[in-house]
Amino acid sequence: MNRLKIDTCPLCGGKQLEHAITCTDNYASGEKFEVMRCTRCGFLFTQEVPVEAEIGRYYETPDYISHSDTNKGLMNRVYHQVRKYMLSRKAKLIKRTSGLSKGSLLDIGTGTGYFSNAMKERGWRVRAIEKNVKARAFAKEHFDLDVDAEDALAGYADHSFDAITLWHVMEHLEHLNETWERLAALLKDRGVLIVAVPNPSSYDAVKYKEWWAAYDVPRHLWHFIPSVMQQFGVKHGFKLAEQHPMPFDAFYVSMLTEKYKGSRFSFLKGMWTGLLAWFSTLARKGRSSSMIYVFRKK
Repeated sequence: MNRLKIDTCPLCGGKQLEHAITCTDNYASGEKFEVMRCTRCGFLFTQEVPVEAEIGRYYETPDYISHSDTNKGLMNRVYHQVRKYMLSRKAKLIKRTSGLSKGSLLDIGTGTGYFSNAMKERGWRVRAIEKNVKARAFAKEHFDLDVDAEDALAGYADHSFDAITLWHVMEHLEHLNETWERLAALLKDRGVLIVAVPNPSSYDAVKYKEWWAAYDVPRHLWHFIPSVMQQFGVKHGFKLAEQHPMPFDAFYVSMLTEKYKGSRFSFLKGMWTGLLAWFSTLARKGRSSSMIYVFRKK
């Protein structure tokens, strides 16, 4: 299997890399992967992950929630309930930050299409991208969404979208800088780019260390602390306009982490950690399990 060996930081170009943590793929393979840190800018990334053309088997499980829409198990049912609430919050965020009630939106990594459909129902002109064939088929069957494959990104016209969203997608993308450049080209001058990613400086990440489920190696190649996400925006011609916590994520991630650890009463323990993380986030938003970043062109 071909592996992605990173010897230069994709953010700052630094070559002084150090070991940060070793994590296990508790979800699919049981393999261990090293997470490296750039000593210059602090960017964290998973080393020697399978290349994009070969990583598909690490997603091939019926429980992968963003692709299968499974309700199996209590944790996934919790996920679905939180998603319903978050769909409304995301739509309101886009309306407020874009200043538009209706417009053109590109949702990259749409999964089974719930968010894209929610925006379509609100009158937005939606294009969506998803690499997983089964997820695209689900979106077509349930929402009549024609979701594009990932290679469609290169074919869209420049300056054609009022809003571009990546909900927990950026951490998966092998060609990171190239994607940022393409997003800058596709966005209208007054448009907004909204990116949500896990936060490895969060309360629950610090607590669980290498067990933290949101490291999710090797599916997550990149691990963005808030300062690193801001630097990526600056590098590609964006300014960070807003950042918002996603405190609900701590509950799901913590429950999943406790499950991976083989804890008794994993649901209750995860709920307790999620609650502590919630209170921590009230004091310091940057400690949220996941963060939403709103960017505008400079």
